[in-house]
This record gives sequence, C-alpha cells and structure tokens, in this order.
Amino acid sequence: MESIDEKITAIINHFHLNNYAFSKRIGVTGTTIDSIVNGRPQKDGSRKKTKPGYDVLSAIIDEFEINPDYLFGKSNVMLKSEIVNTPTYSGMPQVISTTPEGEENVVYVPAKARAGYLDGYGDAEYIETLPAFHMPQLTNGTFRCFEVQGNSMVRTFFDGDMVFGRYVENFNDIKDGRVYIIISKNDGVVLKRVINRIEERGKLILKSDNKDGNYPTYTINAEDIMEIWYVTMFASKQMPEPVDVYDRLHELESKIVDLQQLVSQKSKN
Repeated sequence: MESIDEKITAIINHFHLNNYAFSKRIGVTGTTIDSIVNGRPQKDGSRKKTKPGYDVLSAIIDEFEINPDYLFGKSNVMLKSEIVNTPTYSGMPQVISTTPEGEENVVYVPAKARAGYLDGYGDAEYIETLPAFHMPQLTNGTFRCFEVQGNSMVRTFFDGDMVFGRYVENFNDIKDGRVYIIISKNDGVVLKRVINRIEERGKLILKSDNKDGNYPTYTINAEDIMEIWYVTMFASKQMPEPVDVYDRLHELESKIVDLQQLVSQKSKN
C-alpha cells in the first residue's frame, strides 16, 4: 500500500505541478511540502519524511477535490468526481407483513399486481392488499413471492411459476451468476441472472437464461434499484416428463451380460 507521502506525490503529478506550485495552492510553504514528499536532511546523510498534519491534509482535500479515502489508503479513487455514488441500501424492506404472533409472512406479488407494486412497495396499506402467508421453512430473512411473467428465463423458470426471494440487505451481497428479482424505477419487476459490477462501475449486468436471441443482456444503474430479492426457492406448474432412465439402464445391463456370455462361449470353443 502506498504511504501518505506517495499519495501526495501522485496528486502533485496528477495536476502537473511542482512542489512549490502545489504548496502555494494549499497555502503552505514549499519547504513544508518538500519535507513531506522528499524528507528533511539528517546529519547521517539520510532523509526523514515529515507526516502531514490535519490542516495540510484538509487543505489538499478541499483545494483539489480529493477523495479522503484515497489519502488514507481506503480507496484507489483519487478524485471525488470519480467516486461512484452508490445509494445507501436499506437493510430491510420498507414494509413487512406479520402474523398475529409477530412472525413474518411471505407477501405474494402476482403478475397482475406488478405495476401497482412498483408504486406501492413502500406503502403499508398497499402491501396489506396483497395475499400473504406464513412458511415456517423460510427463515433468516424477509421473503417475498413473485409470479414469473414472460419467457426470458425459460430453461430455468416458466411463465406462471412462483419464485421466492430473500431480501438482499447490501449490494455487496449480490453474487455473480445467481438469480434475483430486481425492482427498479425504469424496468419495474424483472427476474434475471446477475453479474455484480456495482463497486467498479455502479451497475448490475442482467442476463436472461432464454437463449433464443430475443432477450439481450443489459445493465442497470445502482441508483435506479429500489429492491433486490435473491431467489432461494420456486414452485412450478411445469411437471417434468417421466424419465425412463432406469429402464434404459436395465436394458443396457442385460445386453452387457449377454455379450459377456457370448464372448465367454466363443473363447471356450
């Protein structure tokens, strides 16, 4: 990790200044800056660098619009203007439903309620109009159930399926390649496989599992996101076709036995 004097040297170089010009910009002497970045000569011929004080650091931050976390080694982003403004994300949804005993319900959002949910997700009266039920096996979080609409996730989920999502408490908890329900200002309620690039670019990359070419990958800005739910379980109306794999295995085994016996008889002859 770069030291504080190396950080200040990088700032000086970024603005194409020398130590004297830099010192004038922040209201200190050239000697002060020289002692910080180059060090004061010692009797033994070495140089001892001076630690910058609060006033110097404050002046650098204010004059050059420097990200304080950059100076203190908490970020690689030098300028405030380059910081991705990730919104503060609530650790809980704005409204939850509970049983009379105080246990959390799973609120169900059918496809026909999606438009209303976009406006009413934070409205307690609206949430109370949606169906809600308690599922004891869904614990350690707040859960919501959404009806799948459309075919963008076919291969994994089908139109009319129900997906159960656990509320995501922090953007950093979003894992690449997992499926999430994203509630956003511009796109409403969508079910997508996600790649998290919020820390680097302030965006999520949203992908569909349907590969027929009608559902291109796209991005969504962090500031547009209102809620995110991680899909942990689903219920489907699509019943799988009967699998005859065991019958095929039995047939294959019998053929192998017949072949072994035929080979054995031929070797005896």
